[in-house]
Amino acid sequence: MFSSQITSGLASPAVLRVFEILSLAVSKSLMVAGAIFVLGLAGTYQGHSGFIDGVRAMFPATAQADETGAGTPMGAHTDVLDTADSAAADEGQRLLPSMRQALASVAKRYRVSNEVLVPIFLAAQDSGRELGLDPLLIIAVIGVESGFNPFSQSVVGAQGLMQVMPRFHSDKLPEDAGALPFFDPITNVQIGARILRESIARNGGLVPGLQQFGGAINDVEQRYSSKVMLERQRLEAAVQPLKRRA
Repeated sequence: MFSSQITSGLASPAVLRVFEILSLAVSKSLMVAGAIFVLGLAGTYQGHSGFIDGVRAMFPATAQADETGAGTPMGAHTDVLDTADSAAADEGQRLLPSMRQALASVAKRYRVSNEVLVPIFLAAQDSGRELGLDPLLIIAVIGVESGFNPFSQSVVGAQGLMQVMPRFHSDKLPEDAGALPFFDPITNVQIGARILRESIARNGGLVPGLQQFGGAINDVEQRYSSKVMLERQRLEAAVQPLKRRA
């Protein structure tokens, strides 16, 4: 049931963009058929057996080759890769230098493709600007909550990058939200950042706001906020050389 929902959730434009960048990045170093096999194993390991169907949908020519033994010319794949690389590069230029530096650090720490992180960091940057939040704080929360896994789901039902609870925050969804909107990385960051800002304002400060966001308001040791702030410090340390040069 859940695996079929995940596959249908790939219809969201933001999710498709993230997975398109991911698949194209993988295909640079692997044959496309090999990439499908590896990603299929990864999806099965995560408990989402239907994930392979979503990946195959991104490689219609390869799926046809599997069935007929024929594929598209290598030049066609090269043209698609070049176009996608150019689009990803253009999108990445919207990131502030400090966010690009932080992105490189996160990519290395969590072993996530730089290209896949770009739309997530852009969402954090744009939401931070709109809401008056530090975008690195948003990124730190993502690291603590999901480790940058957009399909993460907790035992209590919190979903996506910032572990948003659908039963409490569905009213914040845009009208054109898809079937599984909280697994859409962009939507999740936008809504999660808004919840974080509201939590900080409601509780009168960053630390109690983080504690409530993490569902640990009664923890006198404030362990959740300490984890987020430690992650935030790591990100700040990553951008400090850039600030010193400036």
